Amino acid sequence: MSKGLTWRVLLIVAFLLLSAVYMTPTLVSKLPSWWSGIMPKDKIHLGLDLQGGSHLVMEVDTPKAVEGALDLIATDLEDSLTAQTLRFKRIAREGADKVKLTLYDKGTAETVQAMIKKKYPEMELLPSFEEGGFNVLQIRMNDKVAADRKDKAVSQALETVRNRIDQFGVSEPVIAREGLTNIVVQLPGIKDPKRAIELIGKTARLEFKLVDENVNPATATPGSIPEDDELLMEKKVDQATGAVSEIPLVVKKKAMITGDLLTDAQVRIDSQFNQPYVAIEFNSTGARLFDQVTAANVGKRFAIVLDNTIYSAPVIRERISGGSAQISGSFTDKDAADLSIVLRAGSLPAPVKIIQNVTVGPSLGQDSIHKGLLAGAIGVILVVVFMTIYYKACGLVANLGMVLNIVYLMGALAALGATLTLPGIAAIVLLIGMSVDSNVLIFERIREELRLGKPPVAALDAGYDKAFLTIMDSHVTTLITAAVLFQFGTGPVKGFAVSLSLGIIINLFTSLLATKVVFDFALSRMNVKRMSI
Repeated sequence: MSKGLTWRVLLIVAFLLLSAVYMTPTLVSKLPSWWSGIMPKDKIHLGLDLQGGSHLVMEVDTPKAVEGALDLIATDLEDSLTAQTLRFKRIAREGADKVKLTLYDKGTAETVQAMIKKKYPEMELLPSFEEGGFNVLQIRMNDKVAADRKDKAVSQALETVRNRIDQFGVSEPVIAREGLTNIVVQLPGIKDPKRAIELIGKTARLEFKLVDENVNPATATPGSIPEDDELLMEKKVDQATGAVSEIPLVVKKKAMITGDLLTDAQVRIDSQFNQPYVAIEFNSTGARLFDQVTAANVGKRFAIVLDNTIYSAPVIRERISGGSAQISGSFTDKDAADLSIVLRAGSLPAPVKIIQNVTVGPSLGQDSIHKGLLAGAIGVILVVVFMTIYYKACGLVANLGMVLNIVYLMGALAALGATLTLPGIAAIVLLIGMSVDSNVLIFERIREELRLGKPPVAALDAGYDKAFLTIMDSHVTTLITAAVLFQFGTGPVKGFAVSLSLGIIINLFTSLLATKVVFDFALSRMNVKRMSI
C-alpha cells in the first residue's frame, strides 16, 4: 500500500472511530461510570416536533418599556429636586413620551432646565410655559432614543425569559428573537406547560410602597384618592377552604424600593405557622435604602407589591438593617417556588403577551420519528438497489460512501450536541440522494474515459479530476443556501440548515476521498483489466 493511500485509509478509520465514540451516548441509555469522566457526554437531542412540548410566540409590549423608563426619570427628578430643596408641585409622566414638571416659580424652572440638560442630554427639552399660575417644563424622549429603548427591552426580555426557563429546569429549550418585538420559546418534553407559561409571562415588577393610612380603602375609588396615591388589591387565600379574597388598600404611587436591587430570593418555611415564605436579600444600595426607609417609617404599613398585586402589607415594627427581608402571604409551595424564580431571574422590562401557544403531544413526536425513520430506510434501500443495478460493482462503492456519509453525519450531530428536528430528518433523507449524486457524476466521467480506450487506473483518475469542479460548485452553492436558512430561519428551519450544512461538508469528504480510496486499494491489489461500471 502506497504512503498516500495509507494516510487516507487511517483518516477514514479515525473519523469512523470518532463518530462511533460520539454516537455512543445517543445509542446507549446507561453508560459505564468510567465513560462520563473522560469520554464525550453530549448526545443528539430531539426537537419539539419529535418529543412533544410547547411552542410559544410572545410579543413584548415595547411602549410600556418606554413608559417605564419615563417613570424612572420622573422619580429620579423628584429625588434630585428634593435633595436640592427645589420646590415643585408635581412631577409625573405625561402620555407615552413625555415627563411633565409643574414648578412654583420661574427661577426654579431655569435652574431645573440647566440640571435636565446636564443630567439627561439624550432627552429633548420642550419650551416652558405657564399653566394655572405655575411654570411648566416638559421633556420628551425622541424617536431614536425610544426605538433604542424598545430594542433593548426585547433583548432584556429575551435574557430574562432564558434565565427563568433555566431555573425552571427545562432541558434544551429554544429561545430566540423573531422580528422587532416577538420572542419564540420552544420547551421540549415539558410536563406542566400551563405553569411554565405563567412563569415566563409574569412581569415580576417588585415594589415596596408605603400604605396611605389617611385614606379609608373601603370607600376609596380611583377618582377620589390623591393623585400621588393608587388603589391596589391585597390577595388573601383562606388556607382551610382555599377561597381567594381581595382587600383594597391605598398606597403611595412612588415605590420606595424596587426589585432591581435584589441579589437573591429563596423559599423558606415559617417554623411557627409551617407556611412557606420567600426570603430576599438586597445588594449594598438596596440594603442602605431599606435601612433608611424602615428607620423613617416605624409604625407604618409597608406594602410589598408584585405586578400591581399586594402580597402582604406588614407594619414596620423597627428599623431593619442587614439587607434581608421576607415576602409572606397565603403561598402554596409551588407559588413560593415560582415567585423566588422570577425574583432571582429579574423582572421583565415590559409586559409580554402570548400570541401563539401550540402544544405538541409526545405521541405525535413518536409518530414523526417512526415516519422519518421509515422514509429514511426506504430512501436508502431504493438508492442502494438503483446504484447496484445501474453501476454494478462501482455502485456498491458508492453505497459504501453513502453509509459512511450517514455515520459521519450522525457522529457530527452528536459531537455538536445538535437538536434533531423533523425537518432535520428531511435534510438527512435529502442527503442520502446527494451522497450518491456526486458519485454518479464521477462514474459518468469514468465511463467517458473508458470509451476513449484508457486503462482503468487512468480512467479513474481522470473521472475524479474532471468531476471535481462540478461537485465543488454544486456543494458550495447549496452550502450558501443552508447558511442563509440558518441565519434567518427559526426553530425547525435552523434544524434543517444544520443537518444540511454538515451533510454537504461530509459528502465532499466521502465522495471525493473515501470512495476513491476504495478504488485505489482495489486497483493496487488486483490486476484489474476492466471496471464493472
